[in-house]
Amino acid sequence: MLSLRGDSLRLLALRGRFSLGDDNSGDVELRRGQAIHLARDLAIDILHVALPDAILGLEGDGLVRQALTAVASLRVGPPPELLPRFQPDADASVWSEGDDWTLRLNGEEDRPLVAGDTFVVGGATFRAVMIPLGLAAHAGTSPLGAIAAPLHLVVRYDTAHIHRATEPALVLDGLLARILSELASIAVPVSWESLARELWPQEDDLVLLRRKWDTNLTRLRRRLREAHIRTDLIRADGHGNFEVFLEPGDQVVDQT
Repeated sequence: MLSLRGDSLRLLALRGRFSLGDDNSGDVELRRGQAIHLARDLAIDILHVALPDAILGLEGDGLVRQALTAVASLRVGPPPELLPRFQPDADASVWSEGDDWTLRLNGEEDRPLVAGDTFVVGGATFRAVMIPLGLAAHAGTSPLGAIAAPLHLVVRYDTAHIHRATEPALVLDGLLARILSELASIAVPVSWESLARELWPQEDDLVLLRRKWDTNLTRLRRRLREAHIRTDLIRADGHGNFEVFLEPGDQVVDQT
């Protein structure tokens, strides 16, 4: 996946890793002259990387300033929510064609959208603004959810709280809180087996241990998805290791 992170364009491996010179990686900033090997006899050459100085975004009543994706939908809520896709039941849609942006409001004709424009939806006022590229990464984009505000994680082992500026906090307890707390406290990739043996020390059967791990990890990711929190907060590296993956602006308070 190609992803704009802050003021850099990055190549992210969704499965496995790729090679850049003598290094194997799953995350690399793209620069001119690189030769990245995705697989044997399959490489891409980076000829040029061109990024704008600023990009168009939205802000408004209850909506923190967020960069627009090429197609985005706005739900007024409350709370208001900006989605990185076309959503048929949304209150407004915005899309780009080259450097030109179009705004569609329900019941109105499509109209151009440029920085400085304002519009009212459901009694809430929103504004189009230019965001310097280096500041546009305060909100991470999830393939399954919304463009979300930075996360503030408070982990306490038996409970874990995930706070956001524009959404209610998600409170976890029991095994789900322990998984998140362990990973946040360790702060580096760790094998699933090491974590699972901490959670179920009496289980000697490796197959059953893996089943328990997979079941509870699925439950945790489901809770994240239902709360519109990106599920890659708990990220696997393809080699049996897991970590808490933080976007720019995310914070962890370890109270374990």
